[in-house]
Formats: sequence, C-alpha cells, structure tokens
Amino acid sequence: MDLIRDVCIYAVPLLLAVISHEVAHGWVAEKLGDPTARMLGRISLNPLVHIDPVGTVIIPLLLLVTNAPFMFGWAKPVPVQFHRLRGGRRGMAWVAVAGPLTNLMLAAASALIYRFILFLFASGFAVGAAAMILRPLFLMAQFSVMFNLVLMVINLFPVPPLDGGRVLAGILPPRMAWQVARLERYGMLIVVILLATGWWGHLLNPVVSLFARFFL
Repeated sequence: MDLIRDVCIYAVPLLLAVISHEVAHGWVAEKLGDPTARMLGRISLNPLVHIDPVGTVIIPLLLLVTNAPFMFGWAKPVPVQFHRLRGGRRGMAWVAVAGPLTNLMLAAASALIYRFILFLFASGFAVGAAAMILRPLFLMAQFSVMFNLVLMVINLFPVPPLDGGRVLAGILPPRMAWQVARLERYGMLIVVILLATGWWGHLLNPVVSLFARFFL
C-alpha cells in the first residue's frame, strides 16, 4: 500500500514535469518556424506520446523501490530540425532554454500550492476528511518543486546534448560555439562519469538547495 501511495504521489508531478519540458521545446520550435513536433503529435500533454520506457518508467520505479535519495527521469525527446528555425543559433538557444524555464515555472506554481496547503494546516482549516485529501496533495506539491528544480538544473549543465550546452552553443561567438558543439559526442559520457564519481551531486546540490530555500 505504501508503494501504491508513493507511486500516486510521485507519478503525477514527474510525468507533468518531463512532458511539459519536452512540449515546451516543441512549442517554441513551432513558433520559430519548425512544425516537426506539431506534425508528429508531440505538442500534447498526453503522456502516451511522450513516454520513454526507460526514462519515464523503469528508472523512476527503480529509484522509488530502492529508496534512492533522489528521483530522476526523462521523456522521449521532441524532434527539432534546428536548420528550420528562424534566428539560426539564437533560435536553437531559445528552443533549448524553453524546457528548463518551464520546469522553473512548474516549480514556482507547485511552491504556491505547497505554501497554501501549509497555511491551511497551520491555521487549523485542514482537519478530518480535508486533511486526508490535502496531505497527499501537500507531498505531491513538495515533490513537484524539488523534481522540477533538479530537472531544470541538470538540463542547464553546459554540455551538449543537454539544454545548457545547446544554449551555450547558441549564444557564444561562432568559433567558441563550434568547440562547445564538438563536445556533444562525449556529452552523455561526461554526465555518466560525473554521476559515477559523485561529482554530479557536488555540482547539482548547491544550486538546487539555493532555489529550494527560496521556494519552500
């Protein structure tokens, strides 16, 4: 029963976070001239069109079952044809930053819900049946804040193919942008090494904690 409860509390904000992240990429790409995501039906909050079996299902469930100290996941990437975007490299940067900015907005909205429910409990309004309903919503909002912040910070790491790397390649002078773009073939290897050595936590936690103190 605890596992079922945890899945219900965590699955909704996790799916909303990763799906909204990808939808934002596709939506901004469409506004800048590339309708690929729209044509493929990917600008939708329907989870079925975004689910990645590994990133959206297997990895989060394994982390949940093993009581991992963090939760992470991802949706199927939205296809973007960067050569069709207006603004060239700057257009690519706008598409890339749209995902993390969406997660920041979701974290802010979740924080408002979290604080409102906290106010209801502190004021004595949440009692009886209301408390039973609000308690899981409170935990869901709290998790949503943290998960969206983690997703935002991870994706802003300045190494392609992560969003931060694409933003960097989009705003730097051409020669420097080309050097950053060359890292893409090694990008995920760099991330895996940082995870395996524990350095990822050292880089991630201070930034996430800074935002969390502001929101929570």
